This record gives sequence, structure tokens and C-alpha cells, in this order.
Amino acid sequence: MTEEFDLINIDSLLSAEERALRDTVRSFVEAAIKPNIAGWYEDAVFPLEIVPEMARLGLLGMHLKGYGCAGRSAVEYGLAGAELEAGDSGVRTFVSVQGSLAMSAIHKHGSEEQKAEWLPQMAAGKAIGCFGLTEPTAGSDPGSLKTFARKDGEDWVLNGSKRWIGLASVAKVAIIWAQTEDGIRGFVVPTDTPGFTATPIGPKLSMRASIQCEIELADVRLPGDALLPQAKGLRGPFECLNEARYGIIWGAMGAARDSYLTALAYSRERLQFDKPLAGYQLTQQKLVDMALEINKGFLLALHLGRLKDAGQLQPHQISVGKLNNCREAINICREARAMLGGNGITLDHSPLRHANNLESVRTYEGTDEVHTLILGHKITGIPAFR
Repeated sequence: MTEEFDLINIDSLLSAEERALRDTVRSFVEAAIKPNIAGWYEDAVFPLEIVPEMARLGLLGMHLKGYGCAGRSAVEYGLAGAELEAGDSGVRTFVSVQGSLAMSAIHKHGSEEQKAEWLPQMAAGKAIGCFGLTEPTAGSDPGSLKTFARKDGEDWVLNGSKRWIGLASVAKVAIIWAQTEDGIRGFVVPTDTPGFTATPIGPKLSMRASIQCEIELADVRLPGDALLPQAKGLRGPFECLNEARYGIIWGAMGAARDSYLTALAYSRERLQFDKPLAGYQLTQQKLVDMALEINKGFLLALHLGRLKDAGQLQPHQISVGKLNNCREAINICREARAMLGGNGITLDHSPLRHANNLESVRTYEGTDEVHTLILGHKITGIPAFR
């Protein structure tokens, strides 16, 4: 299968350990995800029964060190993300919300007590986390969030609402970002705290095998030590968002590769005018164009991963990867669907499911427009957000 899309021997750029990790995750996806994903997607459920196995494979907070986390490299995390999203964006999103957002927030910004309490549980899959930043009127502009945390003696009292929060209805702990008199701060909120309510959003046309929720916070009272002590201002959540954005760079290419391979296999078997579709020049042009973009996308992801492991990755470089790979991936998935003809609109085949999911992936963790403006600012030196 590798030779059908790896036209430039990207595998040669990976270590034996990196290839082994990738192959392990690929085997998990082939055995546990792909045979079942059509049903999960149609029924709009996320399969919580796969969480223990993902924990056993070390996929939860896999790039974090200590506290039961696997301590894998950025490249290994990316390779795993690509394989998971080849199964479905919802599966990779679970790992991202759990590890890159909720666990990263505690790992980067939490107290030693918060880390010791939550990270081992979350790495083991015994506690699911969520990351409450986006609000009904604060998506691309998180600085305008209205959720407020006020001091009441030694306690904090939170009021507000959040929207499009992954996993909130099944989470045991939520990282909630709120305005305070001292700027934006983060809080560790057990979801059984009175006043915390999470309601799944539906029906959805994208990310159906995933959970996104609205959260209502009504006089949620927390002890003083619920505050993330090292996070102050938007830098706190943005450092976590960059972790998630990095994972998307790889994940989108996983969805694209799966769609391409599906179209390739179909075109070899499907006869039209007594000849396989793969034997027609137009079909071969489509396949070549798709393969070229997949190869370039994985090369970009790998380069950024090596920079991240070297501690040299810059935020605007993450925007390059997120913008480019999401944009190319969704085009590949749509083209692959078209190559399947009418059969491509059924859940018997993956490309349209991937394309629908990528409508969400290109929106969350920074829209195409936001990443374009980040890069425009980098190129021109002029911020054009307002």
C-alpha cells in the first residue's frame, strides 16, 4: 500500500521506531475503526469502548512526559494522528481534545497537585477531559469571551456559556477559560460540580462519530486551587491550541490518503466501456494530482514535526501546515468521491465521510481565514484582523 502513495520514499526519512509506532496505530485502525465507522457515523455516536485500547497504546497525551504519559516525539504524535484520521476525524479529534488540549493545559499551566491528580487518570483513559474556550459569540475572536469568573472569598464563581466543546458531555474534567478582573484565566472544573451542564449538539452533517457540546455554567463554585496558576491571558489557551493545530496538519493528510486509496482501488475494479476506470487518462490525471498533494502534505508535516522536536517550530509555521493541508485534503476527498460516482455518496466508501468531517476540521482550531490572516501578518508586518 505504501508504494501506491509514497512516490518519493518518505518512509526513508522515518526511523525504525517511528515506522513501528505508525504501523501499530495503523493496525489498530484497520481492526477496530474501519470495520465499524460507517455504523458509528450513521448512528452519530462516538465509540467510548475504544478509549481503553487507545490508552493501552499510549495515544492519550502521548507527546507529554511524566505522569503516566508516553513521552513520544512530535513526529510520532503526528504519524499516529494521520493513521487515526485515516479511520475517521472523530477518532483523531478525541485524542487531540484529550491530549493536545485538556491534558496539555494541565501539563503546561497546572500546579503540581493538578498534574498529579488528573494526568495519570487521563493518560489511562479513566478520566476524559474537555477544553472550554469557544463561546456562542466568541469563535475566531476568543479575546471577546464573556464567561466570567469572580472571586468570592477564597473561591471562584463561574458564569457563562461555551459552544462546540468536544467531549464535554462525557468528560470528567473541563478546562474552562474565563474573563477575570485580572484578565483571561483557566480553571480546572470537575464536571460533576453543581451548575455545570453539558448538552450534545445535533443533528450534525459533519463529525457525526464525535461529540461536540454546549456548556452552561451557572454559579459554578470552585476552590481557589482550581485556577491554572501558570496561565494568564490568551497565551495560555493559544499554547494548547497550537498543539492541536499541529496534529491537524498530519491528520488531514491521513483522511486524504484514505480517500485516495479508496478511489484508486475502486478505479481498478470498476469497469466502464469494457475497461477499468484506472485505464483512462482523465482518471490517471486525478490520481496523480491527488498523490502529489499527499506526498507534499506529508513532507510538510514531517518538516514541521522535526522543527517541533528541535524546539524551533514557530506559530506561523503551524498556520502554513494547517491551512495548506486542510485545504488540499478536502479537495482530494471531494475528488475521490466524484471518482466513485453515485456509489460515493453511500457509507460503503469513506471519501464523502472524510470530506464532510474536514468541513469541521478546516473550521476548528482556526478557520482558513484566520490562518490566512496570521500568514498575511507574517508576510506584510501589518495585522488585518480588525
